[in-house]
Amino acid sequence: MATRTRGPERRGEPLSRERIVEAAIELLDTAGEGGLTFRALAQRLATGPGAIYWHVAGKDELLSAATDAVVDGAMTTGTADTTPPEAIRALALGVFDAIDDHPWIGTQLARAPGQSPMLRIFERLGRQVQALGVPDDAQFTAASALLHYILGVGEQNATNARAVPDTNRADFLNAAAATWANLDPDEYAFTRNVADRLRDHDDRTEFVAGIDLILSGIAALQ
Repeated sequence: MATRTRGPERRGEPLSRERIVEAAIELLDTAGEGGLTFRALAQRLATGPGAIYWHVAGKDELLSAATDAVVDGAMTTGTADTTPPEAIRALALGVFDAIDDHPWIGTQLARAPGQSPMLRIFERLGRQVQALGVPDDAQFTAASALLHYILGVGEQNATNARAVPDTNRADFLNAAAATWANLDPDEYAFTRNVADRLRDHDDRTEFVAGIDLILSGIAALQ
C-alpha cells in the first residue's frame, strides 16, 4: 500500500507523545527502521531532539510505542454474536494487513516476543482458543501455532510485496509459474503440479485458508 509523505509540521499544537509516535510511524513507513532518527523526527515535528527526549527515552522505546500503536489498530473487537473462529480470522487478517501496511512491525514483533504488543495478540488468540473448548494442556500449542503462522506468513507477504511492487506482480507470478512448470518432473513432481495455482492465487485468500486448516486441527482437540 502506498504511504503518503508529508513535510515538517508547523508549530502549533503542543508536542505530545502521541504526536511523536504518529510521526515516527510515518517515518518508519517511508524510510524503514534505519530512517527513524531523532534528527529526522525533530525536523518532521519542527522541534528539537531534546524536546522529543522529554517524552521518549530513546529509539527502542519509540519503536515499541510505534509497534504498540499499530497493533492496537489491528486488534479487531468482535461483537457479542461473533464465534471464536470468526474472531480468530478477524484478528489474523487485522494483523496480516497491519504488517502489509507497515512492514517494519513484523521485525519488531519477532524481536521482542515477551513485550506488550506480541503478548496482547497472543492473549487475544488464547482467549478464543479457550472459548473453542480446547483442553488446558493443548491451549498453549494451539495459540502458539496460530500466532507463529500469522506473524510468519504476514512477514513473508510483506517481504514479497517490498521486492515485487503490485504493478509487476502479475508478470512476476507468471514468470515464476513458468519456471515451476519446467522443473524436473521427477525431482519436483508436486511443485510442477501446483504451478498454475501459483499464477492465480490471492495472498489474503491463501492466508485465511491456512488459518482454517489450523482451526480444523484445533477442532479435533476438543
